[in-house]
Amino acid sequence: MNYKNPIILSDYSDPDVIRVNDNYYMIASSFNHVPGVPILKSKNLVEWKLIGYILDKLPHKFDSVCHGEGAWAPSLRYYNNKFYALIPFPDEGIYVTSTSDIENGKWEEPWPILEGKGYEDPCPIWINDKCYVVIGFVKSRIGFNSCLAIFETTPDLKIRLTDYKIIFDGHNTEPTIEGPKFYERNGYIYILAPAGSVKTGWQAALRSKNIYGPYEEKIVLIQGGTNINGPHQGALVDDYFIHFQDMGVYGRIVHLEPVKWVNDWPIIGNAQDYSLPGNPVLEGAYPVNIKTNYKIQSSDKFKGNKLSLIWQTPSNINDSWYKVSNGLILNCISDEISKNKLNLCKNLFLTKIVALNFNISVKIDVNNLSNDSEAGLCFMGEEYAFISIKKINNINHLLITKGKFNEIDEIIYDEIIDINVLKLSMYFKYPGIYKFGYNGKIINLKFNAKPGRWIGGKYGLFARGIAG
Repeated sequence: MNYKNPIILSDYSDPDVIRVNDNYYMIASSFNHVPGVPILKSKNLVEWKLIGYILDKLPHKFDSVCHGEGAWAPSLRYYNNKFYALIPFPDEGIYVTSTSDIENGKWEEPWPILEGKGYEDPCPIWINDKCYVVIGFVKSRIGFNSCLAIFETTPDLKIRLTDYKIIFDGHNTEPTIEGPKFYERNGYIYILAPAGSVKTGWQAALRSKNIYGPYEEKIVLIQGGTNINGPHQGALVDDYFIHFQDMGVYGRIVHLEPVKWVNDWPIIGNAQDYSLPGNPVLEGAYPVNIKTNYKIQSSDKFKGNKLSLIWQTPSNINDSWYKVSNGLILNCISDEISKNKLNLCKNLFLTKIVALNFNISVKIDVNNLSNDSEAGLCFMGEEYAFISIKKINNINHLLITKGKFNEIDEIIYDEIIDINVLKLSMYFKYPGIYKFGYNGKIINLKFNAKPGRWIGGKYGLFARGIAG
């Protein structure tokens, strides 16, 4: 059986993957979106399904919308019959949580292991029952980057034992090195890390016989003549490497590469000469010869009484915002901050793009809509647009509105309609052009989809009251 890249055409940024017995588990960044830090499962490294999240809510300031902040580049490891997730918040520090059951268990309340601004991309390794954590740095918060550092903790990651020590300076050879992941093989300690920036960088491998170095370095994966730009941060597992590629509005999509070990260096992808870096592959054989029905959900009929895992909100969710009961019932929440800026609306129910081209439709009933309240369908990024029904002086107006971060929304289409139940639609075409419509009528206004802050674009539903 062969797979084709990308294995996940959806925004699962900064993936980290481990194998426990015959299961593979992946976690990824979620930034300010809640629930946070998604968990995916696979049997073969190719087909994945979303099984849950680590964080029900985000700590600190995330009862408000804070685009681009939140849970960055977490790592996942299994040690002493426990799963550990290290989750960095660039303005608050590095937090840790654990569970003994990743599929059905409750994660512990996250605790800080390194507090302060500017720390990112933590990953632990246990050597002789000692735990070491490697980190990178966020220049916008701490004033420098392109370096990696290590500190030691207790084996349960409860207590930090040492201050961090810089063990690699990449300014000259690996600029913007970040996203480090620890591994151990054949007596070497390895750190795999991307460098050179998200859109145009490469994968570097560092190795040493000593945890604190010195580390040798080698570039092991580059874009070469392929169209896989980056290729960026990822995870080494079972002689395969999973990494993301920044695809703009589609987000940071996920690729799978074979790994060949040559002179104790992991050469990733396709290499004509193993003394040189590999290039990303377009396809390859399944790592495990098992076919499953795992896939990431692309639609929702809102059956049952719980919200599907595909939905996230851009701030900590409040149960008063919604109810699922033979459909999704949204309450119109009044908020002065977001009355003219949908991107600051806390109760947006958003989901990721999962295909290059797609159409979506939602049946909406606004019989209970009160004056100056609004409900609709949106595409959200740093530039965005939405189609909605707003009741003004007891009359339903069908509106199309466009917006941009840090600007006031602008209504560009206004049609009075005498309908309370209708179908709203969005038509999306590669490389990111979309239109809206209702009841089968396409409104001829085109929009260029834009990514969000550190994420791809998302689409979803909302209902809001207009604060007076």
